[in-house]
Amino acid sequence: MVIPFSYRVIYGDTDQMGVMYYANYLRLFEAGRCEYMQVKGCPYSEVEKRGVLLPISEAHVNYIKPALFDETITVHTKVDLVKGARVNFSYEVTKAQGDLLATGFTNHAALDSDRRVIRVPADLIELLSPENC
Repeated sequence: MVIPFSYRVIYGDTDQMGVMYYANYLRLFEAGRCEYMQVKGCPYSEVEKRGVLLPISEAHVNYIKPALFDETITVHTKVDLVKGARVNFSYEVTKAQGDLLATGFTNHAALDSDRRVIRVPADLIELLSPENC
């Protein structure tokens, strides 16, 4: 299941060249990931209340075309893998017209509240697993 999240590029997102600053794509990925989890019925706040943390262990962005000030863009988020202690998300960022701007992924490790690696809880696997979407 792919969950879209729309965003209008604000002036503060852009660099001196008028394009979205490269690091802001990671913020967009986070917004898309939060929207994904909210729509799937497991918002981050609830997951963390249950003592499960999902910090990023790896992140990658492939920049294709720039996003410009005042454009509406969409982050398309999906889960690629939920297994053991891992949750992997992938992203596509597009313009409203469908032009592909960037792709990327984030890999997450499941930790308990003491920051020890744990298996992703079964109910979270059920909600996030690509096979169940």
